[in-house]
Amino acid sequence: MAAVFQGLGAATAFSVSNSLDSRKFLVSSRKSLSARKASFPVVRSDGSVVPRSNARVRRAEQLITNAVATKPDSSAASTTSKPGHELLLFEALREGLEEEMDRDPHVCVMGEDVGHYGGSYKVTKGLADKYGDLRVLDTPIAENSFTGMGIGAAMTGLRPIIEGMNMGFLLLAFNQISNNCGMLHYTSGGQFKIPVVIRGPGGVGRQLGAEHSQRLESYFQSIPGIQMVACSTPYNAKGLMKAAIRSENPVILFEHVLLYNLKERIPDEEYICSLEEAEMVRPGEHVTILTYSRMRYHVMQAAKTLVNKGYDPEVIDIRSLKPFDLYTIGNSVKKTHRVLIVEECMRTGGIGASLTAAITENFHDYLDAPIVCLSSQDVPTPYAGTLEEWTVVQPAQIVTAVEKLCQ
Repeated sequence: MAAVFQGLGAATAFSVSNSLDSRKFLVSSRKSLSARKASFPVVRSDGSVVPRSNARVRRAEQLITNAVATKPDSSAASTTSKPGHELLLFEALREGLEEEMDRDPHVCVMGEDVGHYGGSYKVTKGLADKYGDLRVLDTPIAENSFTGMGIGAAMTGLRPIIEGMNMGFLLLAFNQISNNCGMLHYTSGGQFKIPVVIRGPGGVGRQLGAEHSQRLESYFQSIPGIQMVACSTPYNAKGLMKAAIRSENPVILFEHVLLYNLKERIPDEEYICSLEEAEMVRPGEHVTILTYSRMRYHVMQAAKTLVNKGYDPEVIDIRSLKPFDLYTIGNSVKKTHRVLIVEECMRTGGIGASLTAAITENFHDYLDAPIVCLSSQDVPTPYAGTLEEWTVVQPAQIVTAVEKLCQ
């Protein structure tokens, strides 16, 4: 608890008063992790890819191309025909964050290099210039400390967004997230609310090695009092960001590094996405495929093949990793009677295992076959690109699993 009360003291440095004129922080001279990273491929929501010459980038393009498979005569229209504006996913996150900072002066951002550098993936670019160094705070490399500071700030009435430069680094703040962020509302008898958003990049696919390719969904799902969501498109990235900031509960927002440059047209008018609702990506009749984050695009690539083979899969992006939207999922199970779960999380103790248990407990009588779960291998993520791909689920495996389920 000591770190929390230190956080309370540190939180007094944040002020919502417009009269406070803070001295600008000096930009850190240390080299950011992202300085050595290759640029992202730009993948449009219609599946077209901006060509790049780098071989590794071309491989990444193949992994995340949105090969959307729709039913014949589908009413789904091309995003290019819709009003609105096009944004990359990381830009959509920034726009949602900026809109909420404009709307509510209690919203603030903290993390490593989030200030004038703009964050390791440029999600916070330009915010420090607009809102100042007290609302966009560069922190030392001390995840446990600045997470505790954010929790303390939330206890005083602010709404902090805590960025982990990489989600794997948040393991260093696990004590704060578990014992304070998730529990203080309960252990204080409801005296404190913790409206904190914890967000950052993670996932496999950029050859960043085991320590920078973590999938921590399963680590955090057992913590009481915390909601978890995963964005997969620019539209829901912005909507989930805004909803998370407005929530009275602590929310962890998972972002995949390979999706940051996914492009989509989003509405000009304000909107938010529910933190507890799944998204029906493709209606179908033969099998329910549940997925989230980057695996949504592997599933849709597999769906294109399955449609050509005569199968009609229903694809649901669960989005809410905790709690599950059992209403949407249950209605699909009652219709198709078969379930395939596809995730990038580890197989042992992963989101898929929890989802399997929830479906079995609630909809067992509607199942005509055992639930199948395709997950990542229970191994540290290799650095070599070919081995890295081998550890995660590929579209061909999804096709094979559906064919076996529907026999």
